[in-house]
This record gives sequence, structure tokens and C-alpha cells, in this order.
Amino acid sequence: MSGAVAAAAFGGVITVGALVQRMTGMGFALVSVPALALLLGPADGVALVNCAAGVVSAVGLASTWRQVRLPAMTVLVVAAACTVPLGTWTAARLSASVLLVLLGVAVSAAVLLVVAGVRVASLRGTGGAVVAGAASGFMNAAAGLGGPALSLYAANADWPVRQFVPNALFYGVVLNVFSVAANGLPALSTGAWLSTLAGLATGTLLGEVLARRVPQTWIRHAVTLLSLAGGLTTLLRGLWELSGR
Repeated sequence: MSGAVAAAAFGGVITVGALVQRMTGMGFALVSVPALALLLGPADGVALVNCAAGVVSAVGLASTWRQVRLPAMTVLVVAAACTVPLGTWTAARLSASVLLVLLGVAVSAAVLLVVAGVRVASLRGTGGAVVAGAASGFMNAAAGLGGPALSLYAANADWPVRQFVPNALFYGVVLNVFSVAANGLPALSTGAWLSTLAGLATGTLLGEVLARRVPQTWIRHAVTLLSLAGGLTTLLRGLWELSGR
């Protein structure tokens, strides 16, 4: 893939991810991890997702921070911080093909769990926050997928959508700061970084506008289809590489 084509691809993926993240409070990783893992390799793809998702979350949080539930979020954040190093350590010891398979399985399973509205008694209260935060921190550092665990916790805690979005944005800022500190920055060319920044700006601005006009149901269906397709594609790519063909 030429540098220009790769930079354009990065920009397109980042734009879609940023748009989804700004409109729903999460979803950047579900939409972009599969594509970025294929374009950059799993390690750099996850590192870029950590950086980009953190930036988009910070922009969205600027206007919604007063709605953050700090007591609940503190427990989630502390639990996540404890498992981020383990996620980084695990990912560093797996081959690219194995990590692609795990990413594909994780994305696909996460999408299906969220869609199914799985309810788990152990994901309620302080204990549930600890479990969800720990799982989220590990998955975010290893695969860039910290959002689904938070979504499952919020669903079991019966958070309404209007409360979930600002809390998810807050969580995204803090968790991705931890993950970037653990994983480092991705090794990108100058053109890819510029395309990434342009994609972040474009996606965030579009998300701001569309969030007030597009029904949430439509958005969720689109995110679900994109995420599941991406997860399955990544899984198949990893299996193909493992087969040695």
C-alpha cells in the first residue's frame, strides 16, 4: 500500500471512529480497531486507537463534564488502572497473527454482548464497577477495546443514555491516558499523523452536528454492522495468517 493511499485510509477510518465516539460516547475502537490493525499491524493499530479515542473523548467531555458520576467513575478508573499494565504485557508477547485472531474474537463477542443487552448480577454496585473496570483496562491496553465492558456495566446499572454518554467520555479520557502511557505512541509517518488529525477534526465536528439530528437507533444499528463486519474480517485475516497460506 502506497503512503498516500495508507494516509487516506487512516483518515477515513479515524473520521468514522471519531464521528461514532462523539455521537454515542463510545464505539471508536469497535469501528476502527479491525481496520487499523489490518493497516498498521495490531500493536500500532491499538496504540493509535488509544491516542485518537482519548482526544475525541476529551473534546466531547468539555461540554458535558458536569454530568459525570464521579463516585462510580472513580471505582471504574482505579480498577482499570490496575490491569492496564497486564494488558500491555500480554499483547507484547503474542504474535501479530494470534493478536489479530484475539482482536477479531473480542470485537465480535463484545458487539454481540452489547446488542443482546446481557444482564449480569455481578456487574452491579461497587463490586460490578471493579469487575467491569478491571476487564475494561486489560482489554483497552491489549486490544483498544475498553468500551464494551463499560457499556455492559452501565446497562446492568440501568443508566439512561443521556447519563451514559458524558460518563463514557470521561472514562475514555482517563483510560486512554493510562493506555498511551503503557503502550506508547504508534510509529506513523508524518502524512499518516496529519491524516489522523484531519480525521479526528472532521469526525468530531460531524458528530457534533449529527448527534442533534440523527435518531440514536439508526446510529446504533450502523455501529453494530460496521463493528461486527470489522471484527469478523480481522478474525478471518488472523486465521488465514496462522494457517501459513
